[in-house]
Amino acid sequence: MLLTWIAEIADEPLVLDPADRRSEWEANTWWLSAEGEDRRSLSASEVAGAFERVAEAVRLRVLGRGFAGPVTFYVWHDEQAGQLRCSTASAPAGELPFGGTYVPVTDLAAVVEDFLSDEGRGVVAWADLEEGEASAEPTEPAFDPFPVWVRDVGVASTRPGPCGIGPDPLN
Repeated sequence: MLLTWIAEIADEPLVLDPADRRSEWEANTWWLSAEGEDRRSLSASEVAGAFERVAEAVRLRVLGRGFAGPVTFYVWHDEQAGQLRCSTASAPAGELPFGGTYVPVTDLAAVVEDFLSDEGRGVVAWADLEEGEASAEPTEPAFDPFPVWVRDVGVASTRPGPCGIGPDPLN
């Protein structure tokens, strides 16, 4: 089912509006999960290939619209939710709408493999919780930067990316 859901993203509505990032996020962001059987039967290369095809379809749609600004298609593993997520933003790879720190990467298979091997699927064991100290001042939790596969799908990109499919993500 996961490959089918990924393929369907290519035909979903696409909003490109740099003045309204919230509308872009709401329309363009997809949450994908897979049951144990699906996770065990799929390879990272199969899932990565499905996302590569979606990125190329999005690139062609952006090209057809003549949208002149930067556009990035991106995929990440949300470990807290145990999901693969993807989105498209009218922003360059270094300015994606995340609240935390992320690292743009070119290895989609590594991101997918992390998801496929995530047996906990968003569950934190009691043993992994740490005792915190009370503080009068609220603090933001510290998270390590997480990898986000990025693909430049804007009209301005011309260099082919990995495997010759789509533009170079770090172009």
